Amino acid sequence: MKVAVIILNYNSSADCCKCVVDLKRQEGVELEIIIVDNRSREDDALAVKSLAAEQGCTFIAAKENRGYNAGNNIGLRYAAEKGYVYALIANPDMEFPQRDYVMRLVEEMQARKEVAVAATDITSPDLSHQNPMMPDPKGWQSSFNWVKVILKRSSKETPDFIGDYKASHVCKKVSGCCLMVRMDFIKRIGFFDEQVFLYCEEAILSKQVEQAGLKMYYVANLQAVHRHIKSQKGNARKRFKAWISSRLYFERHYNYQSFWNHCMKTIGWKSYLAVFCTGDYVRSIMQRNKQ
Repeated sequence: MKVAVIILNYNSSADCCKCVVDLKRQEGVELEIIIVDNRSREDDALAVKSLAAEQGCTFIAAKENRGYNAGNNIGLRYAAEKGYVYALIANPDMEFPQRDYVMRLVEEMQARKEVAVAATDITSPDLSHQNPMMPDPKGWQSSFNWVKVILKRSSKETPDFIGDYKASHVCKKVSGCCLMVRMDFIKRIGFFDEQVFLYCEEAILSKQVEQAGLKMYYVANLQAVHRHIKSQKGNARKRFKAWISSRLYFERHYNYQSFWNHCMKTIGWKSYLAVFCTGDYVRSIMQRNKQ
């Protein structure tokens, strides 16, 4: 079995190099590693292009950076043209300790023809779990849950949005940092939705799977590590505004219930944005004053 692996690079050549080397150790399956560069800095793009040549990977340079889904679609369209049955989407900062990871994930999908997307247990460096994710609630009340978070921090082992990670099962949503897709499903939905630049891709994909009458599956006995570092992701306010924008797009186009429900959700999420930005601004002033 030959499987396409798509790595979307954006100024992450060092991580990308580690990920490729790790994937090269996979056994029992033949991989074509497709590195899509999403308009990185010139030096970083050249680094991953050289990496691809050295490691025998396919390198594709995006003409413009149109976001996470659009960047991955470049690799997915290439995989579709090559006739791949399965494709693994992996962030550059992923690690795969199990050398039969990809092979066993393919076997899980082969055994379940109704599964369009499969993912595994994923932990961060602090060992917190990132899969499976809880489904997105439909009621407007959920858009005000941030109030509870501000008033009282959770003491749970895992966040409220993470479900049962100890047993394999059909689930509603999985993290977009590492997942396997069935290519006939991807072609059926017209590839990933490119209307969001970043964030809420998982929520949208979850609804697309549901609307297609198919399922997502979580595999508990396969593990990957996500070396994501939040502090390296840039301006917090800018990122949060992008998240709110994507969230409202998702609510309108994939999770819409009624006009009033949507109005209340819009008020809830925009209120969260105002509180977050105000708090972040105040913190930045206080830090400057200490210096």
